Amino acid sequence: MHVSLTNELESRVKAKVESGLYNNASEVIREALRFMDTHEDWIHEVKLAHLRDQLKIGTDQLDRGEGIAIESKSALDSLFDDIKA
Repeated sequence: MHVSLTNELESRVKAKVESGLYNNASEVIREALRFMDTHEDWIHEVKLAHLRDQLKIGTDQLDRGEGIAIESKSALDSLFDDIKA
């Protein structure tokens, strides 16, 4: 496998190796990929928690009778257009 890095990223990898924390560039890249995997899992959990919070707000509003009835596809399209704007 061949990986191309920008000059800045290559310098950063070399600096990590030169710091003595890693034996070679492959170790740096493997560690970065492990970190990315962990980070992606964390971001997914944060997004999921936010979605749950938003769903709770919505269901609470519906329970209070604050919902709106959508009677047609055009009304739904209009609602989505308003949300996008």
